[in-house]
Amino acid sequence: MPFPTTGPGRLPLHVTAPVAQHVFGGRAIADRLGRTGLPDGPVAETWEVSDVAGMASTVTSGPWAGRPLCELVEACPEELVGRGWREDVYPVLTKFIDAAGTLPVHLHPDDATARRLEGVPRGKTEAWHVLEAAPGATALCGTRDGVDADRLRSALIAGDFDAVLRRLPVRAGQTIYVPGGTLHSFGPDTLVYEIEQTSDVQQHAMPWRMQDGAALDEDTWRANIEALLAEWDPEPRPVFRPGLDLEVGDDATSTVLTAGPYFALERWQVTGALHRPVTTAVVLTNVGAPVRLAVGDHREVLGRASTVVLPALTGEIRIDGPADVLAGYLPDLDRDVRDPLLAAGHGSGAIAGLGEGL
Repeated sequence: MPFPTTGPGRLPLHVTAPVAQHVFGGRAIADRLGRTGLPDGPVAETWEVSDVAGMASTVTSGPWAGRPLCELVEACPEELVGRGWREDVYPVLTKFIDAAGTLPVHLHPDDATARRLEGVPRGKTEAWHVLEAAPGATALCGTRDGVDADRLRSALIAGDFDAVLRRLPVRAGQTIYVPGGTLHSFGPDTLVYEIEQTSDVQQHAMPWRMQDGAALDEDTWRANIEALLAEWDPEPRPVFRPGLDLEVGDDATSTVLTAGPYFALERWQVTGALHRPVTTAVVLTNVGAPVRLAVGDHREVLGRASTVVLPALTGEIRIDGPADVLAGYLPDLDRDVRDPLLAAGHGSGAIAGLGEGL
């Protein structure tokens, strides 16, 4: 089916959000963010836009309703994603994650390691934007200087994570860019929005299953740790950052939270009206009160904790405040990130700290 280049082809695309009910989840996505339609019991993650096999989004609006997102990507990559996109998946995966409990200590390989050891085309670099965190909340991210594989193995087996991993304070409003190969964990009592490469390959160090907490036999657990060590990168030492502001009019601010070759994430806070051009794949997620969104003559309300995909053909959107939304997209790092931030007076060092490739 061809992708309409006018009319419905420019409109926000609604998709399903698969749910992961891992053992560390709670009810914050429903109770504090206001998301409706979730299953009973703990909800660890809602995969807002996903093209991961087994957890893939299905289109629910427009002429492609009822079809998996991957079919639209395959048939119409330029119209949906833009910028010469020719891969077989949508470029970003986005999630709400409720770490009511603590996530397992784990990592995702980088691209080269994923191809070499996992036989898949891409790894998973990710970033977390903290929506809520309890006082004193922390995250583990990256290994301490001087830790080698033998020391790391011993500490993981002993469960002595602080001996080898960096523990960082977590505060609402901050963001951290986590390259592939970086050991990490966060929680408890932490609610984040995550943007990442479209991949679910991972290795974790715990002697239990993430899905239900069931114990692993020792041989499986030890084998998992060896697989993790083979994919571990000792170099990255990420830090949380507040983002860099861009003034986009008297009634709105855009904060660039993180950026790299795989994705960028901005937070748009609007009191009046915000007009923004859309020329590439954008995932727009509401983290505040219901939002009034317009594309041309089309008007709709984006509910609390809801997400839409904006096709590359969209052109321009209008958001009427009050609004607080996150916009994740496939960036041109110079045009979309570096040049506007330099023009706004931010230094090159601060810009480089947002992620990679800057």
